Amino acid sequence: MVDDIYSGTRPSTMVFPKPMRAVALASLLLFIFLIFQVLHKPQPIKEPRVVYPDMKTDPNLEGKPRGPRSFQVAPAAADGPRETHEPTGNLWRATDDYAADNSNAPRINATILSLVRNSEIDGMVQSMRDLERTWNRKFNYPWTFFNDEPFTAEFKERTRAETNAACHYELIPKEHWAVPPWINDDLFRESAQMLAEQDIQYGDMVSYHQMCRWNSGFFYHHPALEHTRYYWRVEPNVHFFCDVDYDVFRYMHDHNKTYGFTINLYDAPQSIPTLWPETLKFIEAHPEYVRDEAVTARPWLEDKERRPGHHEKANGYSTCHFWSNFEIADMDFWRSKAYEDYFNHLDRAGGFFYERWGDAPVHSIALGLFEDASRIHWFRDIGYQHIPYFNCPNSPKCQGCTKGMFTDGEDFLYKEDCRPNWFKYVGMG
Repeated sequence: MVDDIYSGTRPSTMVFPKPMRAVALASLLLFIFLIFQVLHKPQPIKEPRVVYPDMKTDPNLEGKPRGPRSFQVAPAAADGPRETHEPTGNLWRATDDYAADNSNAPRINATILSLVRNSEIDGMVQSMRDLERTWNRKFNYPWTFFNDEPFTAEFKERTRAETNAACHYELIPKEHWAVPPWINDDLFRESAQMLAEQDIQYGDMVSYHQMCRWNSGFFYHHPALEHTRYYWRVEPNVHFFCDVDYDVFRYMHDHNKTYGFTINLYDAPQSIPTLWPETLKFIEAHPEYVRDEAVTARPWLEDKERRPGHHEKANGYSTCHFWSNFEIADMDFWRSKAYEDYFNHLDRAGGFFYERWGDAPVHSIALGLFEDASRIHWFRDIGYQHIPYFNCPNSPKCQGCTKGMFTDGEDFLYKEDCRPNWFKYVGMG
């Protein structure tokens, strides 16, 4: 072979025995397989998207109510999906009269409300920028911020810089925030550990339980809101996508609406197993508070067809609720004797701490039993996101979200959408 190399002549061919060739081939295949395993990124297993027979597509794309308490899919317009419009009826438009410094402005006694910590300033500023850009720069309703600790100078400076409207910074009274004396600390900690073991989000955080209780039964009693009737709840790190060109508080007042929502979900039944049984105890003792089922959303609360497992684990409650990180509401409802008595009953039962009763199901159950369903409004034209869910209208006024999108997360999240039940039992008003 040395002679061949230096003489420029072609070397002779070496032939390997068959066993060696087999070993070499196997080694090569193994090497290719290992490289494939390293470079190949496995795709997560996804549950198939659930498509329900009573809601073929997101109603922000097509569909309209036919009849006061039913939902039927209407054919799309000939030139494409149906456009999402503003509510019908008289609407108050932005004029110079709504200037922030006009003491005689047509603004009514309403505020934008946020429970927020100093550490959440970046997320709060982002939420403010979105809502100011899409709505409040035209109407200049005041912002009211609540915290269980004093707001910092930085928080005040940065939030005031985002709006021309007045900003108010309020401290929550200790008696409204503290764990009530009838809650057993050992039992709470044991219950919190059980919630954590069931993967119930925030179940082991005492501050989360305090927040849910405050949002359920105390915020509307704060002295700063004594003369305020309506509020729009806004949390840090949410997004608003659509220009809203009418006064939403005036809409609520003029059209006799009690509550407005954008997103309607199922709750984790493990977090609220005794909420509905305690509710039944209350309404059995106070039947005078419960409205005729023909005009309420009670069937929405008790539906067991779409998610029977939730209904069973929650002991008769569908777990459907309005996602209350967005809510536009009339505080006179929370201040009513029916709701106050209901909240006090729940508060004494201890479920805000021994379970994870949230303000969303508490508000929703009360509305579903004690209020006429026609006074609850789906703001389909307000584009909104709180991770991981959206309300995305089909409108040229919207930028930044895909029309009809419910979530940009995994497909199995689509089964958390309870709007089909709302449209089935109540409608889309």
